This record gives sequence, structure tokens and C-alpha cells, in this order.
Amino acid sequence: MYATAQDVQSRMTRTLSDAELEVCSALLEDAAALIDAYALESATVEIKKVVSCRMVMRALGDGNVSGIPMGATQGSMAGLGYSQSWTVGNGGSTGELYLNKLEKQLLGRGNSIGAYSPVEEMAVTLE
Repeated sequence: MYATAQDVQSRMTRTLSDAELEVCSALLEDAAALIDAYALESATVEIKKVVSCRMVMRALGDGNVSGIPMGATQGSMAGLGYSQSWTVGNGGSTGELYLNKLEKQLLGRGNSIGAYSPVEEMAVTLE
């Protein structure tokens, strides 16, 4: 793990219950596994700690009474007939551990664009 439950708690706007602290520890283990599978060696332990905390905070939710999930990029509410819908960006969903665009950049794997041309390789080998 790159962070502790207390690291997450110190970044939250609400106090986590004892049960949530246990879940938090388990989620931090999962977050570390996901980061290790994704991150380049260039990511520092401190960056991995920040990313772990952010992932777990999203999964636990911030306790916002408005009902808007953390990480939501779009949402709508209705009136008396009650309807509600939210779009969570970056392919994640509420309660799920995922890396968002910024976190991928922090880990050294942002929006890199690359190309490979076998023609150039052939030109080099012909010389």
C-alpha cells in the first residue's frame, strides 16, 4: 500500500466510521495493485500515495448531502416525479476504483500519442 486509512481520512471533508476505515484499508490495497499494474517506474512513492488516496476517496464518496457522486462530470435532477441521472467521467462508476486522466498523467502515462512505421525501419536496414 502507498497510503494508510489515516492519509485518506486527513484528506476527507467528513469523518469516516470504523467500518469505513476497514473498507478504506482494503481499497488502498486494491488501489496499490491497480497503480502497480499501470504506473511506470518514474512515478514516485509520494505520487502513488496521492493517487491512491484520490482513488479511494472517490470510491468511498465524500458524504455530500446533495447526492451528487464524487467524480461526476454531468448530472440532472427533476422535480416532483423525481428523476436523477449522473455521468461519471473516465470510464468509472460510483464506488469503483479507477484512474482518471489527471492521475494517469501523474503516474507518467498521460495522453501520449505514438506511431510506428515499418517503412522507416526498412529504410534504415537497407543502408
